[in-house]
Amino acid sequence: MTAEVTPWWQALQIRREIITASGQVDDVQMSLYNASHGGASASPVPYADAQYYGSITYPTTRLVGLLAEVAIRLGGGKDYTKARAVTRLDQGMGGGKSHACIGAYHLAANPSALLRTGVGKSIAETAAKKIQRELPVDLNRPHAVVLACDNLTPFAPDKAIDGPAVTLYERFLWRLFDRDYARFEHYAPYFNDKSKIADAIKSVGRPVLIIIDELLDYMGNGLDGANKPDLAAQDMAFLRALLDVINDVPHTAMIVVMIAADSDSIALSSAASKRRDDLTSLLERNGTPETVTEVGDFAEILRRRLFETPPAREVIAATAASYNVVMQDPAWAKNVWSATNSAWTKDWDKQVEACYPFHPMLIGIARGEWSQVTGFQRVRSTIRIFAATVYALQQRGVAGEWVPALIGPGDLPLSDNSVREAILGSGLVEDDRTIANYRSLAENCVVNGARGEGIARVQDLERVKDPTMANLANPYAAERAATFVFLASIIGALRPGRSRGKGATGPELFAAMTVADSAFSFFDAEIVSKDLLDDVKGIGSAVETTPGQGNNKPPLYYLSTRLTLGMLVNDLKRKVSDADRDEMIMKVAERLSVSGPFTDKRIVRADQSRSPLDVLTTAGTDDAHSNRIVVLDPAQFSLRNGMESATVAALKAAMGLSTAPGQPPVQWASSVVYAVVNTGRRGKARTLAKEYLARERALASSEVQSDPELKVKAGKELADVRRELEKMVSLAFQHVAYLAQPDPDGERRYEDLTLEADNLTALNGSAVWKALADKDKALDAGQLSVNALMHNLRTSDYGRSLAEIRGAFYNAPRLPLLHGGDADLRQAIFDAVGQGRLRIVDGAGTNVAVTGPGQVNLASVGLLLRLPQCEVCGVEEDLHECTVTQTDMDGEDTGTGAGSPGGKSAGASPSHPESGGSSAENPDPQPDPEDEQAAEKRLSVSFIGNLLGDDDTADKYGALFKALRLACEEGGATYVQGTLDLMLDTESADEIAAAAKDLGLTVTVRDQ
Repeated sequence: MTAEVTPWWQALQIRREIITASGQVDDVQMSLYNASHGGASASPVPYADAQYYGSITYPTTRLVGLLAEVAIRLGGGKDYTKARAVTRLDQGMGGGKSHACIGAYHLAANPSALLRTGVGKSIAETAAKKIQRELPVDLNRPHAVVLACDNLTPFAPDKAIDGPAVTLYERFLWRLFDRDYARFEHYAPYFNDKSKIADAIKSVGRPVLIIIDELLDYMGNGLDGANKPDLAAQDMAFLRALLDVINDVPHTAMIVVMIAADSDSIALSSAASKRRDDLTSLLERNGTPETVTEVGDFAEILRRRLFETPPAREVIAATAASYNVVMQDPAWAKNVWSATNSAWTKDWDKQVEACYPFHPMLIGIARGEWSQVTGFQRVRSTIRIFAATVYALQQRGVAGEWVPALIGPGDLPLSDNSVREAILGSGLVEDDRTIANYRSLAENCVVNGARGEGIARVQDLERVKDPTMANLANPYAAERAATFVFLASIIGALRPGRSRGKGATGPELFAAMTVADSAFSFFDAEIVSKDLLDDVKGIGSAVETTPGQGNNKPPLYYLSTRLTLGMLVNDLKRKVSDADRDEMIMKVAERLSVSGPFTDKRIVRADQSRSPLDVLTTAGTDDAHSNRIVVLDPAQFSLRNGMESATVAALKAAMGLSTAPGQPPVQWASSVVYAVVNTGRRGKARTLAKEYLARERALASSEVQSDPELKVKAGKELADVRRELEKMVSLAFQHVAYLAQPDPDGERRYEDLTLEADNLTALNGSAVWKALADKDKALDAGQLSVNALMHNLRTSDYGRSLAEIRGAFYNAPRLPLLHGGDADLRQAIFDAVGQGRLRIVDGAGTNVAVTGPGQVNLASVGLLLRLPQCEVCGVEEDLHECTVTQTDMDGEDTGTGAGSPGGKSAGASPSHPESGGSSAENPDPQPDPEDEQAAEKRLSVSFIGNLLGDDDTADKYGALFKALRLACEEGGATYVQGTLDLMLDTESADEIAAAAKDLGLTVTVRDQ
């Protein structure tokens, strides 16, 4: 196109509501209810305004004729009999019935406003010709009664609109009398009295227009569902009387919308079918059927609906003339225009004037082929497709991209979701499976949503890398040709005059590529077509071709929708949600995970409504006296690739390492380890999970199940993908996180390790345990020997209860995890006692003999673990060799002796009175009988509170701790266990830390 021609996207202003909706026209299916009642929304629909309605309505002959009949009937005075009283709109969906009803409503409710518009003037002129005089501008102030039956539930009135009315007759009266209760009550009993109904209408004193929209929605299955046969009978009686009486009431018109049975696919009950037949007979007897749209009106209806104002004639003429160079080219004329044998090629200028900004070829297809498809909703579906198209192409033009001079059948941008779905959902394709197949064909063969893939699109992108004039003049040539093949395949079954009745002819394929520029020649189009239809690098493998036979029978190309497994899987893959994908990975992980040496295996599921920290700290993993492996859901937890901060923060909080206020106390973090997925490998697992789910759903589909060969193939490929998925999920769980304390006197810290070998996974408890053992976090089977036990015990451990020693192996990260848990510890303590390396004593310090590991009661708080005591000197020390002589003992030198541990303690050296021994001056203490009978009580208390500025609460906590101190000092407390997390001033923190260290406790002090 020459530079002087103004492009259509600049010459025409797309209507504001289309731009606001990004090309999606929400109110294409106009609602009489919304226009007359405002609907449920506080903002009225635009077409509720008579002037707006008039501006978007093209005055087709049939629509103007219908509304002129209504106008004469209402405002024609004595000539009202020259117009029909009852009109039935019976065409199928998308035929303009609601649009016509809204026009009639405005004619009665807003006559002056509507008659000032273009369509209103046409109505007035047509009516004036018929009665040989002009109508009054206000049509004698008619009254509109609207019964929008698609918004009426039988016998369940909307009080705001229906008032006291219940039946259809009562709702009619309430609207007729404009909420006059007295008149309503007077006529309410006479639902089948023709004379009373006629009197009621006449009593209004003004012309009356009655519109009953979608009557069958109410009278069909709706009445069955109400289950009130008496009231249903009244409604039928009312309609019979009303239809019979309308012709006899002056200045009254009635429009009834009820789709003809052969155009309505709704399934009716036997009772509803009888009611429809009854109503059809009444309408045939009393009314006239009417169609309000014509196929020939498509172009004008579209232009009026999509654009604010008509285009300038000079722009249309210049655009048509710009194509002359191609229309008159000998090669194009011989091979394309003559071969297509289309009317639009013979009177080009007039066709462009009628169709602008659309190419006559596209309008011809919509008018001659789309409209013949039963499910296609003529005007409604066309408007949706074309609105989405002009918006998408205008956006390209504004962005400086190439836009065709006229929008042809290859220019519907399938990369735009709104355009593609408007086509697929238009009714051109009826069954869901075929729609899914075509969706897949559009993305794979033509262009995808990102405009970077699709066979045709890729060919264009490669071609424009060579910036010749031909490529610059037509940078979407392959995509345009493929788009036309796509459209021709969808509507192909009804393409007249074709040998197979479907597909695109070769000449049509070339015509769809045409541009108003001689730089793109017919021979360029041949190259594009050849590459596009190539079996290897083009779409040939998806195209069925019927070879041509001269000019009379050119080649036919059709995108096959015969099911292939790959096509089905690709389509289903796009439907797999992220949630389903991640759930699949977690199911595989749970199935593959084994606890191994760990006592327990836990699964922490993702909860996207909460943070990872909240999910993990409330997962209930802080259990006592068990070694746990916890598998974290990859949907919410992962490590590495710079995406681990939230996971690490959650893990630290679960380990009790968080400094954030309000974190729950954690006691047993040392004995839990976490299996965590690697972020990068998770991505690969997610890809395979989608593939697996798509293949699983494909195998379950009826299409595959009904095809034995396809079923076997799908099953085999599903099994292969399952193995790949399980392998990748296993490899993806590469990390193990745990609480560590490498320096027994240092601080606790978070650590994680990575399993590098491909045969290792954090889902395998045995592999995890081995890796932890290599890091000295755990001991393997049989490794807790007596020496290992003695090595891990500290001085402060001697004198603690067996319960405390046991607890330490689960809550102190300085101690390793035990492969056999409690059993290993019992055996090691038993062996150490047997070897004289340890003693078990009671509360009085008396040695307690054990004859087997099972007698080592690790739950006891009264039995203490002590080092062996020298019988000579009383010293408690492991592997002690006594150097005290008998002379040292009683003044006589009898040599040296080694203490022999075990059994009851015989006594203690005077130099070690704390050993619990006795001498002549200090006889063995005897237990108080009352002490033996006294029962201990276990006290547990949890607390949390803010003491800042709350002196009273601080004093009460002080009293609590003072009572605890006295219990410890006076022997009232025999066992303590717990964790304190305090916020203190620096001086207090230092004092408490020093006191804790004197006990041999590990203290963590951090700056806040």
